[in-house]
Amino acid sequence: MRSSDLIAEFIKDLLSENDSVELGRNELAIKFSVVPSQINYVLSSRFTPEQGYIVESRRGGGGYIKISRPNYTKKGYIMHILNSIGQRIDAVSIKIFLSNMYDNGVIDKKSLSLMASALSDKNFSGVPPQYWDILRASIFKSMLIGLED
Repeated sequence: MRSSDLIAEFIKDLLSENDSVELGRNELAIKFSVVPSQINYVLSSRFTPEQGYIVESRRGGGGYIKISRPNYTKKGYIMHILNSIGQRIDAVSIKIFLSNMYDNGVIDKKSLSLMASALSDKNFSGVPPQYWDILRASIFKSMLIGLED
């Protein structure tokens, strides 16, 4: 198992016991014999808003990392996603959001399939590619607002 996988599993194990966990970046790096930037990589790739996590990080002085995965209601989860989306979103991020929405019971399999199809790149072929992520974000936000009802 790669060190990034071990670090991610360690953090997930801690989160299974608590709603949030606070760790020292340097201490975690020492524990796994990696450089602190490896910890940053794990956080930025495995503990993202798309995956339902909130990460607060402070650099300098060893820094600290606070990771939480709130237990949202359906409406709260949708609001979390809406607040996580900027002006644009790529196809990979959409897939992650949708997969997590399905896993957390926010949408059913039929909605997952419908939303994934509607938000795929192939639907934007008549639009210049530089606008695809902007259009996708706008459509996804509208879908999420529709789910709140």
